[in-house]
Amino acid sequence: MFSRRAVIHGLLGAPLAAWINAAPAWAASDDVAGADMARFIAAMPKAEYHVHLEGTLEAEMKFALAQRNGLDLPFADVAAMKASYRYHDLPSFLAIYYDGMKVLRTQQDFYDLAYAYLAKAASQNILYAEIFFDPQEHLKRGVPMAAVIGGITRARAAAAAQLGIVSQLILCFVRDLSAESAMAALDAALPFRDQLVAVGLDSDEKDHPPVKFAAHFAKARAAGLKVTAHCDLNQKDIVEHLRQAIIDVRVDRIDHGGNILESPELIAAAKARNLYFTVCPTFSGTVRGDTPPVDVVRGMIDAGLNLTINSDDPAYMGSEYLNEVLVKAQAHSALTKAELVRLQRNAFNAGWMDEGLRAACHAKLDAFARAEGVAA
Repeated sequence: MFSRRAVIHGLLGAPLAAWINAAPAWAASDDVAGADMARFIAAMPKAEYHVHLEGTLEAEMKFALAQRNGLDLPFADVAAMKASYRYHDLPSFLAIYYDGMKVLRTQQDFYDLAYAYLAKAASQNILYAEIFFDPQEHLKRGVPMAAVIGGITRARAAAAAQLGIVSQLILCFVRDLSAESAMAALDAALPFRDQLVAVGLDSDEKDHPPVKFAAHFAKARAAGLKVTAHCDLNQKDIVEHLRQAIIDVRVDRIDHGGNILESPELIAAAKARNLYFTVCPTFSGTVRGDTPPVDVVRGMIDAGLNLTINSDDPAYMGSEYLNEVLVKAQAHSALTKAELVRLQRNAFNAGWMDEGLRAACHAKLDAFARAEGVAA
């Protein structure tokens, strides 16, 4: 797509009349259409289900927390730190991600991190969020579970009272650590059961299938928690991992999951169970295998699957939060306004929230759609 800026740059120095005569009509119309779509997305009531709290740790906050905690960082400034965010696959990304969270040491650190994310989310018209966190990485550095959950819980309460955003918390097991480590984290978290809504499964998927954590999921379910699991895109044995998650473990939701498009049988099973998928197109937007590449968002919509669009780890992905992710996904996957509204309807249906809140979210979305003249 050409922009007005590109046209101006190309004709820099030409007389104004020549530029007016030379500029094709669609250049301006594309800009106007893009601006209108960005406005529509920003104003739309939304929910977020796939965001890692530690993945919202912006470089500026890392420096502030490091100074507060007496830590030295190997970067001259924020720009140098951001320039170091270079990764080419999941393991190389995780190495940067886990190294960055070392500045989180105290309950106040977790409060500041969680409140900053929720303030950003509220500014983007996100009404409700379910947030992942990775306690094993903090426990192994000697940070107690009470500090982690306590700080996040205080921030959630403050954000609800001050900003009107409701949120819940999902404890993720770091799948490439030991099963014993994950169980210890679960046991440490269960005294704070009332501050959790679910357990999840994230980190490096290679050789760490969902069934490795079957006992953990069963224990969490016995405590009244929901279960979700990452099935990252284009990983080793990914279709088998999806089968285990859907059929064997029977998760309540799947994070990412785009490789389901390679299996008609699993598509049918997911639809039969009315499963929802939390898709993050910035990092996991294309299925790549033996067949031509497939766009995950468009492919899942066309297959009739329930998906939501989410941000994942925005601080490490160009500081693109949900609005920015949706703007890019809309353009890449040719989403109509009606489809964008349906995706948010999916999101409000996917949430593990009370029915009164769900009804209120739907009412706001319905009012928005009516005001925009969108039937969806």
